Amino acid sequence: MTDARDPSAYSGNDPVVTAASGSLAATEPVLLNTKARSQWWDVWDQFRSHKGALIGAAFFLLIVALVVLGPYLWPLDATKTDVRSRNQGMSLAHPFGTDQLGRDIFARMIEGGRVSLAVGMAAMLLSLVLGTLIGVLAGYFRRLDGLLMRFTDLFLALPLLPLLLVMVLLFREPLTAVFGVEVGIFILIVSAIGITSWMQTARIVRGDVLALKEREFVLAARSIGTPPRRIITRHILPNVMSPIMVSATLGIATAIITESALSFLGLGFPPDFPTWGRLLNDGVPYLQQYPERVFWPGLAISLVVLSINYVGDGLRDALDPRIRGR
Repeated sequence: MTDARDPSAYSGNDPVVTAASGSLAATEPVLLNTKARSQWWDVWDQFRSHKGALIGAAFFLLIVALVVLGPYLWPLDATKTDVRSRNQGMSLAHPFGTDQLGRDIFARMIEGGRVSLAVGMAAMLLSLVLGTLIGVLAGYFRRLDGLLMRFTDLFLALPLLPLLLVMVLLFREPLTAVFGVEVGIFILIVSAIGITSWMQTARIVRGDVLALKEREFVLAARSIGTPPRRIITRHILPNVMSPIMVSATLGIATAIITESALSFLGLGFPPDFPTWGRLLNDGVPYLQQYPERVFWPGLAISLVVLSINYVGDGLRDALDPRIRGR
């Protein structure tokens, strides 16, 4: 047995504290009480170092809170008409003024923001599911790659705006007859935008899957007989979350702009169902007399899209391990 007082009994990694005289003062090892740090903490640290992304995320969350909680905080109804109060300017009673029917524009902005953001979120989820599914199948299964990529190229070659207009004109009446006007048009707009905006996500995911399926951990899983479905769900999908999340943020912005364009052309929601694009359409005839009717919805669309783009830029830097830490 070794002597507990003999310093030579300790390895070089064991902490030994000696007094000034050289005698042994403490022999117990010092334990460092530290917590394990997850990867998401590193992602958050990198994301918050991007000032534009942080400001964009704060502004986007503020807009979401305003459109969700606005009807409970602002008492005026967005659809209530008051002909005696029509075409009023900005005041305490009507911060953004009133329109040609006396409806409060601020209340219509809140209601329109709720519809526009709901369409953007739902269309983004649909396009994300379609793009991820096609990208993973094309990248992992070689026999499906050529067919799915030619299908993707076909959709990329189509003129999207005329295609959207044709889809709206063809399916507007059947869907409104089955689900009602508001729900039917919501399903139609979300489906039309989602079906025509998944191609970029599919191509990005396919490229990452092509590189991942040749990595060592995927080859090792394949060598022990792991089925493709389990390899995709356990090894492929978690490693392509970075481009998927970035595509999700940018997809919201694209969907909001597309819905605004359709509503501006008069092919979106009905006139009594406000969206930011519909408010732009309603304000164009009064552009010279009341330019603020076009300014407020246009500013809201621009700021929301800009903030989402900054969030996507910050997520791209935070989720990419080659950029993280710079």
